[in-house]
Amino acid sequence: QSSQPQSSLSPAALVGIGMVFAGCCSNVFFLELIIKEAPSSGNIVTFFQFLFIAAHGFVTTAKFGRARRAIPLSYYALMVSMFFVVQVVNNYALNFNISMPLHMIFRSGSLMANLVLGVLILNKSYPLSKYASVLVITAGIVVCTIESASDARRPPADEAEAAAAASEQVELLRWCLGVLMLVFALFMSARMGIFQEETYRKYGKHPDESLFYNHCLPLPGFLLLSADIWQHVRLFSESAPMWPLPVPRLWVWLAGNVLTQYLCIRGVFILTTECSSLTVTLVVTLRKFSSLIFSIFYFNNRFTGMHWLGTICVFGGTLIFTETHQRLRNLLLDNRKKS
Repeated sequence: QSSQPQSSLSPAALVGIGMVFAGCCSNVFFLELIIKEAPSSGNIVTFFQFLFIAAHGFVTTAKFGRARRAIPLSYYALMVSMFFVVQVVNNYALNFNISMPLHMIFRSGSLMANLVLGVLILNKSYPLSKYASVLVITAGIVVCTIESASDARRPPADEAEAAAAASEQVELLRWCLGVLMLVFALFMSARMGIFQEETYRKYGKHPDESLFYNHCLPLPGFLLLSADIWQHVRLFSESAPMWPLPVPRLWVWLAGNVLTQYLCIRGVFILTTECSSLTVTLVVTLRKFSSLIFSIFYFNNRFTGMHWLGTICVFGGTLIFTETHQRLRNLLLDNRKKS
């Protein structure tokens, strides 16, 4: 992969971009369909995502167990533990009155967590512009979180006044717990990223192998969640059929979510091998923003002016952090010189 700006994208890069937008946006769409009908479905969704990717990797990457590992199993054990916790906590947070737009905004704040842990763990120092952009991202998340708290405090209209007040407090407490879960997952994900960086520096990059082991090794951990998963298997099987198919619609939506999750991951992998970091950053940022906009309008999620302000801060701060504006300017100047 060349670090020099390119005037055009390769066919493989265009395929990767298409896979990212089609896969990742569709994945969020199917997830929200599931969550709207069965809000506590985080564990069953995570389990089938892991099972499908692990099964695919066992055939294509592990070669039915015959392929030799490039990275020791002890490193994967720690990496996988963090990965499993992050995925389960992120999906389980949806059980606690966390809206999909707020969920997506939080997960877009990874740069903030990476910078904080980079300073605390790796003793890194950054230019002032990096700290400023992270403050903007943090402010955006805080604004969206505070504004979303009003949804958690809103009781059902048909409750009696006393019962409504009690319900309001319970729902707000559940929402606060969900926010804490998102914060925990955000920083745990950043810590996992640091560990992956150190591992790859020592043993080299092996993304296909890492993808397989990150999804295969955690599978026994789902035994701890088996009661909840089995409960939702029955719930999914009892859902209304997906016309014109004689299949419960929750299973159809879950299949769509699992397949598009894999498509999304493969698309990101293609981009990282075919494109510059600028292109990857732009595509991923635009994809997240597109998913957010679609979720707001298609599913009629409440989104106020303060939510928009927070969203602009998060995505704007991300572009500033990655110096996208400067890199685009250099790219345009380079193309002008060539022409």
